[in-house]
Amino acid sequence: MSRRPTDPAELLAAARAGDRGALARLLSMVERGGPDARAVGRLTHPLGGAVTTVGVTGAPGAGKSTLTSALVRAMRADGERVAVLAVDPSSPFTGGAILGDRVRMGEHALDDEVFIRSMATRGHLGGLSLAVPEAVRLLDAVGLPWVLLETVGVGQVEVEVAGEADTTVVVVNPGWGDAVQANKAGLMEIADVFVVNKADRAGVDDTVADLQRMLSLRAGAAGWRPPLVRTVATTGEGVAELWAALRDHAEWARSSGELDRRRRTRLESELRRILTARLLQRATELAEGRAYDEALADVLARRTDPWSAADALLA
Repeated sequence: MSRRPTDPAELLAAARAGDRGALARLLSMVERGGPDARAVGRLTHPLGGAVTTVGVTGAPGAGKSTLTSALVRAMRADGERVAVLAVDPSSPFTGGAILGDRVRMGEHALDDEVFIRSMATRGHLGGLSLAVPEAVRLLDAVGLPWVLLETVGVGQVEVEVAGEADTTVVVVNPGWGDAVQANKAGLMEIADVFVVNKADRAGVDDTVADLQRMLSLRAGAAGWRPPLVRTVATTGEGVAELWAALRDHAEWARSSGELDRRRRTRLESELRRILTARLLQRATELAEGRAYDEALADVLARRTDPWSAADALLA
């Protein structure tokens, strides 16, 4: 029996050669965080830069998983290779809505050119805000040109994750709610493409009109107005138009310089988050040591003030 590699460099070489099991093990390392995840990041960062990421977000029940599956089908019909990261910020387990997502995307399970993975926070220092970009870089490094980031809902974490993509798709349904709620969720700010899914239901025209009014008030990226695409994901209606809108946005972002600007902003933000996470980790370690106990005793006895004690600990 051949030895199963565990070294990140060996696993990455195997994954780049097409070993899906090696890719899955590398993604598990990224989710867990720690030294192995940092090793994966060091290896993959120089290899990245070619992938196009698409965030898909919207309220639970909007039909995101069915729509994502239909979108993958359209992309594969054009010969594109694609990965799907189904992102769950709430649970360290693969279950609930994410398990349902995997079932709904089961038609792609035997396609070697499609890679589907559920992703949760697990033990990664910094949570999904750091684990997701590392996972995307890994998928980029193994040669997958498209990565779809599908989130569970529209909470702060989900909106942040979806907003990290090169193109962000916001999925709503007829009768989705008022403009105030949408703006509270941050959807208007991050959307590059709006999808009104389940467009065979009553009220779709009112929803489209509502979105058009809101978009007319939005100060979006110069030169790009988010298109509104009507889809019925269960039948595939409108999915070709969605796929075309994604390609159009990708081309506009590249030619206008918006893609470079977004990626620069994301990397700067990621570096700040990593620095913050590492400093928090260091502070936690300091708070568990003997020096901390001595500093606390000095503060309690008023021999020193808290700020001076903290400065001394950090030094």
